[in-house]
Amino acid sequence: MPGMLLHIDGSKHRWLNDDRWYDLIVILDDATSEIYYAQLVEEESTRTVMVGVREVIEIQGLFCALYSDRGSHFFVTMKEGEKVDKHRLTQFGRALKELGVQMIAAYSPQARGRSERNFGTWQGRLPQELRLARIDTVENANKFLREKYIQVFNTKFSVAAAEKGTAFRRTGRTDLNWIFTVQTERVVGKDNTVAIGSRLWQIDKTRFRSTLAGSTVTIHEHLDGNVSIRFGPHVVGRYDSQGEKLIDPSREKRHGKGGSMEAGEKQKQVSTGSHTPLEISPKTRDSHFPTAPTTAAVDSKKTANAKAKAKLKTKEAA
Repeated sequence: MPGMLLHIDGSKHRWLNDDRWYDLIVILDDATSEIYYAQLVEEESTRTVMVGVREVIEIQGLFCALYSDRGSHFFVTMKEGEKVDKHRLTQFGRALKELGVQMIAAYSPQARGRSERNFGTWQGRLPQELRLARIDTVENANKFLREKYIQVFNTKFSVAAAEKGTAFRRTGRTDLNWIFTVQTERVVGKDNTVAIGSRLWQIDKTRFRSTLAGSTVTIHEHLDGNVSIRFGPHVVGRYDSQGEKLIDPSREKRHGKGGSMEAGEKQKQVSTGSHTPLEISPKTRDSHFPTAPTTAAVDSKKTANAKAKAKLKTKEAA
C-alpha cells in the first residue's frame, strides 16, 4: 500500500557528463517503486534530505515509515558498522519523530542491493537524457527532473501496489517550517547575544523582558538559510543568512499602544506631514442625561413671563 514505507537514498555520480560530481537524492515508495522526489545536490546532508522529505509531505501527505542507510544525518552510530543508537536522535531523526514517522535503518545486503540496482538504472539513463536535452547546469537538470523525467521514469518502472488504498494522510500542520530546521540550544550572554561558532546574533529588547541574559533559547536554522531564535513560544529574533535582521510585515504592531510585537520586528512608521482629521459628525450627540438650559433660553423665558404679568395687571386696572 502506498505511503506505508518510503525509501530515501543518494548516489554520487557525474550526472552532467563532465568532471563534476553531484549527489542525486531519490525518495520512492516501497509498494509501487513510484518516485516522489529526485533532485541533484552538491552533497547529501541533513538539510538536503530535509528538503526532500518536506516536499513529499507537502505534496503526498504524511507517511508511516522511512527506510534509509545509516548515514550520520539519519542515525547516530557509535562505531561504524554497529547498530544505531535509537535513543540519540539526529536533527533529521528529531524532525520525523515530531511528525510521527518511524525511521528504519538498513542492515541487510538485500536492501542495499535494491538501492544499488535502482541507482544503476538512473546512472545508465539520466546522463544520456540530460545530454540529449543539452542540459549542463544543476538548476536546469532539476527542472528537467521535476517537469518531465520523474513522470517518464514512473510510467516505465512503477508497479501496481499489492493492496488497494493509501496510507498517506494529508497533513494540516502549519509548522513544517519550524520542524524542518537545524535546532541548537544556547544560553544568552550578558550582552544579550547568542552564538554558534563564529556566528553571532544580537537579540533586541522584548515586550516582556528588557534582556534575556542567562535564559536558554533555541536557534532555528531554516532550510532557506534564514535563522529564527525562540524563547519558549516567543520568536525573539529573525535574521537572514548574513545575520541581518528581518522585518515581518505580517506581525507589525496593530493593537494601539498596548499591542504586542515580537522583538526584532520593527513597526512600519509612515509620516504624512499632517494629522488626519477624525471623522466625527458635527451634530450634537444624544444624551440620556438632562443638560442645563443656555443663558439665551433663560433670558427669553423671563421676558415672556414679564409681558404676561404686565398684561394681567392692565386687565385688572380696567
